[in-house]
Amino acid sequence: MVNKRFFSFLLALFAWSALAAQVNIKFVEYTLPNGLHVILHEDHSSPIVAQVVVYHVGSKNENPDRTGFAHFFEHLMFEGSPNIPRGGFFKMVQNAGGELNAFTSFDKTVYFITAPSNQLELAMWMESERMMHLKVDSIGIETQRRVVKEERRQSLDNRPYGSIIEQTFSHSYKVHPYRWVPIGSFQYIDRATYDEFYQFYKSFYLPNNACLVIAGDFDVEKTKALVDKYYGEIPKGTKEVFRPTAVEPPQLSEVRDTVYDNIQLPAVVEAYHMPAQGTKEYYALSMLTTLLSGGESSRLTKRLVDNEKIALGVQSFPFDLEDPSLFLLFGVANFGKSPKDIETSIEEEIQKVKDTLITDNELTKIRNEEETSFIEKNSTEQGKAIELANYHIFFGDTNLINSEIDKFMAVTKEDLQRVAKQYLTEKNRTILYYLPKTKVQ
Repeated sequence: MVNKRFFSFLLALFAWSALAAQVNIKFVEYTLPNGLHVILHEDHSSPIVAQVVVYHVGSKNENPDRTGFAHFFEHLMFEGSPNIPRGGFFKMVQNAGGELNAFTSFDKTVYFITAPSNQLELAMWMESERMMHLKVDSIGIETQRRVVKEERRQSLDNRPYGSIIEQTFSHSYKVHPYRWVPIGSFQYIDRATYDEFYQFYKSFYLPNNACLVIAGDFDVEKTKALVDKYYGEIPKGTKEVFRPTAVEPPQLSEVRDTVYDNIQLPAVVEAYHMPAQGTKEYYALSMLTTLLSGGESSRLTKRLVDNEKIALGVQSFPFDLEDPSLFLLFGVANFGKSPKDIETSIEEEIQKVKDTLITDNELTKIRNEEETSFIEKNSTEQGKAIELANYHIFFGDTNLINSEIDKFMAVTKEDLQRVAKQYLTEKNRTILYYLPKTKVQ
């Protein structure tokens, strides 16, 4: 039988070897006169190219009585242009052997096309088409109204525990636009007019509010010429891009509520306010979630799932957001157990972190897991392209793709204890009990 310590050593060695192999990702970056920031990463390891465009617009840029616009445009951007027929985006890319998709968050909207490298010019032409003159008309708007409403029904309203993020953020934020979530609300999408949609497009889908990243099998100098050809003539926006300035005040007392849902088993959600991504505290809190629920040997999983058997599953994670966000813990109760049972055990484990420094073995383990996660994010051309854009837009330092792991590795046992004491406090938290609707009296 393989010695466990030796096996752990091999895993750590593999993680370090993989990390060493993927660091020092080379790239070229520059900004076009119209404000479009361009990042090019040349990699001939496979005949694939990924093009990613990230617009610095998410749900937090919306009007409070018109939520869901950023997510709506994630769909509307596939409606075509004067040169691409309705429904043509997917057909053209798929016929070229590629794939495409998009997603929206609180802070950004991301569009990506991954294709054989000989189809790069097609991808560039298609993306520039919708950046320059998207087809915004009544047919597309009405089609996407139905699509996004159905998506909300399937992913949130009719899915067990589907409303957790929406409920948690709406309870935790009172001022900042993070108080609503990207998917938006039926009533606002239904009320919105053509002019409102068109103005949103003209306000945010601009070259000076976007980052273009191309990663994979291509020649940098030839691609620079293509970038200029397809993106260089797109007009820059004439107005300053709106950035919300609201600052969420400190939470001074615990928020506690009960949500009744179409579920069989009760659950508990705990959310603590935490600093924005990129801060020293963020890295420590992120590693703390790994300690608590990262894998089967994590503290919460071992205690609540394996030993006490009071939870079917438990998870914790930080929201990686541009502004101060949330540290979330979530547990689903086992049969016959209550949210209170889970809350009590979670709080006892948090208190242990506050009272006693973690062990050297635990610190090594969570460092290894952070390294593995870092490697996985940058293991594909598409993944690298998205990360390059994120580092530029939200950190102002694209080279963090090569060095951010050092910030995780600099976190000490004392840092973990300090942030637990500072942020995981009763007055700084929101607690929601999820109960089956049958429990309503």
